[in-house]
Amino acid sequence: MRRTSSKFGGRLEPFGVIDVQLYTGRTLDVVTQVDTLAPHGRAIMADYSLFTAATAMVETAARLTDVEHEPATQQHLLLAGGLRALADRRHAATLVLDSYLLRALAVAGYAPTFSACARCGLDGPHRAFSAPMGGALCTACRPPGAAAPAPETFLLLGALLAGDWAVADASDERHRRESSGLVSVYLQWHLERQLRSLRHVVRA
Repeated sequence: MRRTSSKFGGRLEPFGVIDVQLYTGRTLDVVTQVDTLAPHGRAIMADYSLFTAATAMVETAARLTDVEHEPATQQHLLLAGGLRALADRRHAATLVLDSYLLRALAVAGYAPTFSACARCGLDGPHRAFSAPMGGALCTACRPPGAAAPAPETFLLLGALLAGDWAVADASDERHRRESSGLVSVYLQWHLERQLRSLRHVVRA
């Protein structure tokens, strides 16, 4: 393996949280100083399931913060927390990923509802879900072709959005798979394009 000639190379590894100072040039900014705040890269890249989840999180963050020089503090903190949770193996990688995706969308203004009807506001629980309509739907508002998740899946989705890890960690594998499918559909509907890294995520 060829050694990098950059004096900052070791501090710019994927998935690390860093503090960077830049010099603004005419066309490109130049990195002048890098301080490592949280070196998650080694722990995440040692496990393929963590790596694929982290890659999807980073790609999502890039899509949701694509306006140059516009601060995105909440999105930054959310991503940093998600990467830390993956590196520390606090919860299953897919749960961390889906929680991050739902909360990142909420911060961006696309918060789904998993209890009240997304269309009329009627209190749930409900049995239908539609990404274009914003989440859970009552019987009267349910459009043809809407998904019909299990009640436990709705509970898991609500827990992932709220960060209720006691409920999320206790969830059944089949409800995790169903919730992941709904999160993926919801994410890609609101991004209006496919997320390339999502297809490689290991759904164990």
